[in-house]
Amino acid sequence: MAYTYLSHLYCPRCENRYSANELYNLCSCGSPLLVAYHLEKAKKEWHYEQLHKRLPSLWRYHEMLPVTDPENVISFGEGMTPLIDMRAIGDHYDISYLQMKDEGLVPTGSFKARGAAVGVSKAKELGVEAIAMPTNGNAGAAWSLYASRAGIDAHIVMPKSAPPITHKECQIGGARVYIVDGLISDAGRMVAKAAHKYGWFDASTLKEPYRIEGKKTMGYEIAEQLNWQLPDAIVYPTGGGVGLIGIYKSLQELRGLGWIEEDQAFPRLVAVQAENCAPIVKAYDEGNKESEFWPDSETVAFGINVPKALGDFLVLEAIEQTNGCAVAISDDEILKEQERVADLEGAFICPEGAATLSAVQQLREEKWLARDDHVICLNTGLGLKYPETVETPHTVLAPDYEI
Repeated sequence: MAYTYLSHLYCPRCENRYSANELYNLCSCGSPLLVAYHLEKAKKEWHYEQLHKRLPSLWRYHEMLPVTDPENVISFGEGMTPLIDMRAIGDHYDISYLQMKDEGLVPTGSFKARGAAVGVSKAKELGVEAIAMPTNGNAGAAWSLYASRAGIDAHIVMPKSAPPITHKECQIGGARVYIVDGLISDAGRMVAKAAHKYGWFDASTLKEPYRIEGKKTMGYEIAEQLNWQLPDAIVYPTGGGVGLIGIYKSLQELRGLGWIEEDQAFPRLVAVQAENCAPIVKAYDEGNKESEFWPDSETVAFGINVPKALGDFLVLEAIEQTNGCAVAISDDEILKEQERVADLEGAFICPEGAATLSAVQQLREEKWLARDDHVICLNTGLGLKYPETVETPHTVLAPDYEI
C-alpha cells in the first residue's frame, strides 16, 4: 500500500493540471491550486479500521496528505484535538448538543500548526531553502518554528498590531521578522516583491497548495471522533478561509473513500467574521461569488482581520454547497463571549473561537439552528496568546492584610 495516494495539482477555476513533484504557487489564471489524490485506488486499499493502531496526530491520514517520503515529515505531534462538550453554553443558547474542537492545544498554540506541518514538510521534500509569508501572527509563528525544525530559512512580514507573543515566537524560531505599519494585505504585497527579488518561496495563504491539506485534517478528525457520522453544522472563524475550504475538501474526500455514506448530508458550514472586517459575509448576503476588498478593517479577533481572501470564491462555494451561511459578530460581542465561555465552561479561548460561539447564539435566535442540532464550533487558538483582550482589574494588598 502506498504511503500517499497523491496524484496531481489542479485549478478549481480553469481545471489546468500541474505536477505535484514540482514547486508551484498559483495557476496561470491566478487561482489557488488544490491537491488531488487517487481516490478510487485508495478506496480499494485503505480503510479506516487501519487507523486504530496509529499515533494520534494528523499524520495518521498520511495516505490523503501530499508528502511522498515519510523521512520528509516535519512534526511536533500536531492534530487529534479533543471535541469538548459545551453543556453550559449550550443550555444558555438552547442548543442541546454543542461541542467545541479545541485547536488551542496543538503545538504553537493555534490551528496554524496543521498547515505549517504539511506545508513545511512538502516544501522540504521539494527542496525549498527559504520561505516568505505575510501573517496576522499565528501562521507566521507556526511556519517559523516548523521551518526551523526543517532547516529552512523563514522571512515573516506582520502588521505592527499583531499579538506580541507571535512576534516573539517568530524571532525565537530564527525567522527574519519584518514589522509593517499596515494590514496583512500590505504585508502580502511586500512578500510578493521580496520573494520575486530574492528567490524565496512565497508561502502566503493559498499561494502554495499544501496548507489546505494540513487544515483539512480537522474534518477527518471530526468524522473519526464521531464514528464516521457528521454533525449538523460546523461553525468556523473565517479570515483567509483555508480551514473552512479544507474541511469541505475533507468531506468530499471522505465520501469518495466510502468512509461516510453517499446519502449522508454534509454539515452546514458557517463562516464567522467580525463586523469590522466581513467581506465574506457581505458577498454571501449579496449573493456574490467573490468578495470585495474591505477598507479600514480592524477587529480584536486579529486572526480573521483579512480584508480580501485569495480563496474567497472557494469559501463561498463551500457555504453554498452545504447550505451554510456567513455571520458577522461585533467586537463587543466577541469579548463578552470570550468572558462568558471562561465563566461557564472554564475555557480561555481566543477571540476568533469566541466569535463562533457568539454566532451560534445569533443563529439559534434566528431559528437557523434548531434546538436538537449537533453543532461543532472551532476554537482556533489559545486565549493566552491574546492577553490584551481581557481586562483584569485588581487591588494590590499589603503583606499583613487579612483576607
